[in-house]
Amino acid sequence: MEQVTFFENSVPQPLAARLRPDDLDGYAGQEHLLGKGKVLRNLIETDQISSMIFWGPPGVGKTTLARIIANRTKAAFIDFSAVTSGIKDIREVMKKAEANRAFGEKTIVFVDEIHRFNKAQQDAFLPFVEKGSIILIGATTENPSFEINGALLSRCKVFVLKALTGDDIMKLLDKAMSSPEGFGDRNIDMERNLMERIAAFSDGDARVALSTFEMVVLNGDVDEEGTVHVTEDTLDQCISKKSLLYDKNGEEHYNLISALHKSMRNSDPDAAVYWLARMLEAGEDPMYVARRVTRFAAEDVGMADPRAMEIAVAAFQACHLIGMPECSVHLTEAVIYMALAPKSNAMEVAYLEAAADARNNMAEPVPMHIRNAPTKLMRDLDYGKGYQYAHDYEEKMTAMECLPDSLKDHEYYHPTDEGFEPRYKERLRQIKEWKKKHRK
Repeated sequence: MEQVTFFENSVPQPLAARLRPDDLDGYAGQEHLLGKGKVLRNLIETDQISSMIFWGPPGVGKTTLARIIANRTKAAFIDFSAVTSGIKDIREVMKKAEANRAFGEKTIVFVDEIHRFNKAQQDAFLPFVEKGSIILIGATTENPSFEINGALLSRCKVFVLKALTGDDIMKLLDKAMSSPEGFGDRNIDMERNLMERIAAFSDGDARVALSTFEMVVLNGDVDEEGTVHVTEDTLDQCISKKSLLYDKNGEEHYNLISALHKSMRNSDPDAAVYWLARMLEAGEDPMYVARRVTRFAAEDVGMADPRAMEIAVAAFQACHLIGMPECSVHLTEAVIYMALAPKSNAMEVAYLEAAADARNNMAEPVPMHIRNAPTKLMRDLDYGKGYQYAHDYEEKMTAMECLPDSLKDHEYYHPTDEGFEPRYKERLRQIKEWKKKHRK
């Protein structure tokens, strides 16, 4: 239990804490879950909470929602932090929950940042959730599919909380301006467009919006009459650097690289450059992006424009040699080239089909005539016997079969009609026709 100090009440709470609502009517956003008649609202209002996970970005109200549940429920409510708690703490809480259960009382355990618990810590909750000793409510910014044990996750309903809209944030800022818990007792001179800039800067995070608003008000110019004047210059100083939501090892990392890849695939250079900028400005390693672009050059462009690979590799080398921020322009050139290039996934299809045969069919020996024979013993065993050296023939090719017998005449490369690929398609048709004729 935290110890309350003599001076605690003399320290003012942050604006975000002062404005935290204690009922659903004061809660901002999440209409898809908490609007009139919605499932989660009904569960809260009827005190029929079951084990659940609140998943969403920072500052959207996960902890606030848990505290609203704590205010309404008749069950014992235990607030638990995954950051500061260990197995021992979990066992003590479960012991208390078992005692409550013996007296017929439900226990709700709220675990903030539940993704920070390791597997053993999460497993410690499982038997108590299974037998109904506790109702578990977890809050996480990470994808539960990756961060929460499958057995525990299967016993919890996942509710996805979304980033707050601009309108949601503006309502919060209006409340902060007029509410007694906010700055309602002060006369603040602040143009509407400055509040809208704070809303845009917050990226749907209520905590960021309210903290920024508090900062600009406290740093505003106060005149003789006590009016606080918030100017554009004051705001610029408080929001000089935007911290983009990004986790190099988390879901947002994969969401953004997926957005970049799919924008290039859909021939949308503007979207591709935007997602590239989102990644680089958030601190992504340019070498990672360069590797992905190089993969794209073969996977989605391929023989439709063979120069795409050259551009991608050149961008990779530039990133390696000069790094950020200079290499951002090289990556931009590569990304725009990929977006505008004709598209063919024939390379990907060819490999996947061949890989499926390699995995699923019997691994036949390499035909004797295309084996190498560096020793006399191998030559005596007919390694390389019957091999036809293509350069010895006028057409620079032969009718020799190079696939195992079970895959004879199997085709993997299927050229498209995009970009340069029709010329390779025609060349391939001529080769196959010639080989077919000469094999007969």
